[in-house]
Amino acid sequence: MAKEKPILGVSKNVFLLGLVSLLTDVSSEMIFAVFSVFFTVILGATAALLGLVEGFADMSASSLDYVSGALSDRTGKRKQLAALGYGFSTASKFLLVFASTVNAASFFRVMERFGKSFRGPPRDAWISSLTSASNRGYSFGLHKAMDKTGAVIGPLIGYAILSYYGENLPAFTLLFTVAVVPAVLAVLLLIFIKDKPEKPQRERENMFKAYKKLGNGFRHYLYTAGIFSIAYFSFSFLLLKAYMVGFQIKDVILLYALFNVSFVIFAVPIGRLGDRIGRRKIIAAEYITYFIMSAGFIFAASQLHVIALFILFGVFYAIDESQSKAYISDLEENKRATAIGLYNFVTGIVYLPASVIAGLLWVINPSYAFAFAAAVSVVALGFFLLRREKE
Repeated sequence: MAKEKPILGVSKNVFLLGLVSLLTDVSSEMIFAVFSVFFTVILGATAALLGLVEGFADMSASSLDYVSGALSDRTGKRKQLAALGYGFSTASKFLLVFASTVNAASFFRVMERFGKSFRGPPRDAWISSLTSASNRGYSFGLHKAMDKTGAVIGPLIGYAILSYYGENLPAFTLLFTVAVVPAVLAVLLLIFIKDKPEKPQRERENMFKAYKKLGNGFRHYLYTAGIFSIAYFSFSFLLLKAYMVGFQIKDVILLYALFNVSFVIFAVPIGRLGDRIGRRKIIAAEYITYFIMSAGFIFAASQLHVIALFILFGVFYAIDESQSKAYISDLEENKRATAIGLYNFVTGIVYLPASVIAGLLWVINPSYAFAFAAAVSVVALGFFLLRREKE
């Protein structure tokens, strides 16, 4: 049998999974790029309520990670569980077409994230099984670069719709309707990707028992990530900050696209750098980058300043979204889906109080939210560096 020819330096299935993520993000990010402004400006919700809704959304985005990860390892199934998560997210997007009230929009925002939560660990473990240690960082980086390419295309489509039809409720409804199409295409494409099931691990474990069986290196990273997650504030607050500085709603969408362009540009070279110098150094750089970005938003008073910070945030996210999964895959070779699921679950649980804190601080003074995030990121970096590991 002829050896499968790589596409862009990765296996065919890794590339196709990247294409699925691209289409999904065209849909999701077309919506997310405008959601905070739609929620507060068009529907009239408060920033405090936005923080609460985003906190619940982020929590739901991680609430099923451990369940799906453990189930994937126990059954050896990757594709079926990932497809279920993609399908649920796609189905929930139909709701937003009719979401013309604060309650309906809030319900959509939380429910759509459940699908993201369920698909993540099986898909990431699936990708990991298609890679080796020498190209794992690159493979995850390319996957996330393709993912965020969709996050560039989606907001640009949204910008075009709002520019042509205006910034009103009917225009937003049209935008949400268009967003459903690529989500459906992603699910259809996933059907044709060949699965690579793993050997089932039949033992049933609860979360605490599974945690005890994971390595010390992973547990220390889990603690670090939990601390760092307290510094998290929803991207919606960055978009609101840009709106406060003077960007119009449609221009805010372009800023979101710029953030994703930055992600796409840096994800692959950062992945290659991690393969070369060790992912531990890359993770430390992530926390430093977040500190600089958070501190920068305290003093951001011009549009140029905000643009630069959105680019820097793209660099941070390129590390956080791809290299954290590659790092965990290095630490836990036998229970990757379980480890990734537990990581996502723990960080997601912390996101709820973190977003609530950010929302409350924002009401007092937006700078307080950014100052708090900067301080916590320094604490997380210090804790991470307490443990020295061989690469």
